[in-house]
Amino acid sequence: MDTVRLLSGIGDKGPACVQLNHGGRRWLLDCGFGPEAHAQFDPRWLEGAEAVFITHDHIDHIGGASHAVEAGLPIYATAQTAKALPPAARVHLLPEQGETMIHGVRLTTGRNGHAMGGVWMHFALGDGLFYSGDWSEESNWFPFDVPPPAATAILDCSYHLDDVPQSDRLAALDDLLDGLEGQVLLPVPPSGRAGELALHLIRRYGAQSVMLDPECQATLRAALASTMLSPQVQEIAPLLNRGPMDRARFLICDTPNADGGAAWGYVRAWIESERLGRDASVVFTGHMTAHARGICTVPGGHFRRWNVHPPLRDQVAMLDRLGARRVAPAFCTRPEDYLVEDIGAEIFLHDPVRL
Repeated sequence: MDTVRLLSGIGDKGPACVQLNHGGRRWLLDCGFGPEAHAQFDPRWLEGAEAVFITHDHIDHIGGASHAVEAGLPIYATAQTAKALPPAARVHLLPEQGETMIHGVRLTTGRNGHAMGGVWMHFALGDGLFYSGDWSEESNWFPFDVPPPAATAILDCSYHLDDVPQSDRLAALDDLLDGLEGQVLLPVPPSGRAGELALHLIRRYGAQSVMLDPECQATLRAALASTMLSPQVQEIAPLLNRGPMDRARFLICDTPNADGGAAWGYVRAWIESERLGRDASVVFTGHMTAHARGICTVPGGHFRRWNVHPPLRDQVAMLDRLGARRVAPAFCTRPEDYLVEDIGAEIFLHDPVRL
């Protein structure tokens, strides 16, 4: 009997981990850590697993990969995602677009519109299983590929029932940035929204106003060599060899919650010099951990969402496109709210579901 079950990522924002059982085999889809510091990967999730499939390289989907490597399990991932794995990983490369036969099962992968090398996964089991990982159809940077039909879907519902489109998000961000004085730090995941945020700022404020930290520069330099991203990535080329960062108004830096990397270095320096809230500001644009939320409680800390997950209208459209009969609303804190929302499919939560 083929079944699927969410081990983690249902009822909270990560870590992502799905158990897929078929023909006597057990596979894990993603093996995340966090994003909150207390949200650990549970090594017991690996019990009986024969392989791990990773959708993309963000920590809440790949952060527990070291446990899979220590267990000697093969890991299926795209070439870009594999760069974030420990050196000893037994990697089997997946295409960003295409089909792969694995022990008689056809796995289709397509670009997820969310991260460099990120993919959704479709397993030809039962009437089809679609696992979105994280996904977006609103990016001007990351392409999105339409998946084949699937009766069962595990869907990125990180924004829950929120239905605000990216156009409104950008207008709110622009309004905030136009009113801030001095330098503005924008903490980001380098392989996520760093590039498209840089592109947006270049077009609105000019290339001379934007700087990338070395981590973002290195990641986006690789992006310019990719044939799997939008041609618009070339517009950020002037930023890739620029420095030092303190000459620019907008600083785009790793890490996304400013709890490490250059972002934390700037926040700490600005607090110590009493610049934060005076002539320096921090604007978070993604999911905020407790550390980021703490920064937003003091003058100079701000939040404006940049859509990297689907609003409700895109969630519903995806289910209609798939022809899905059942869905697990993943990565949101109140998935039970979907039980009373008319989204056109039966909701499943913690219990295993037969494919």
